[in-house]
Amino acid sequence: MDSQELEVPTGSRLVTDLTALIERFCHGRGDGLVHVFVPHATAGVALLELGSGSDDDLAELLGRLLPRDDRYRHRHGARGHGGDHVLPVLVSPSLSLPVLDGRPALGTWQSVALVDPNGDNPERRVRLSFLPG
Repeated sequence: MDSQELEVPTGSRLVTDLTALIERFCHGRGDGLVHVFVPHATAGVALLELGSGSDDDLAELLGRLLPRDDRYRHRHGARGHGGDHVLPVLVSPSLSLPVLDGRPALGTWQSVALVDPNGDNPERRVRLSFLPG
């Protein structure tokens, strides 16, 4: 298995597209699996159609499910930060994708997105691992 950890600038965006990063990592590797993992307590990765309004729909959904208020027992950081720590229950911190001929086998409208509501950290790490098939 080949594994590499990369720094990903997120700014204060909820959703950051990782698709091109993963495509570059898989290029020339043949068939296998790519595993994507974010080693953070407040972030996850998801398959999502980006740029079609789904980003805003996700933000609205998370706002309903994890309101930015003081209801959480985990209270350090910005208001509502406790909800950020519950996010990985809803958006997994990892996913695996088939790779065929050096390309992630994504559907036509699928992108891999880093989902991170914690705007206090403008840079995140992503670990990509390739397991040849």
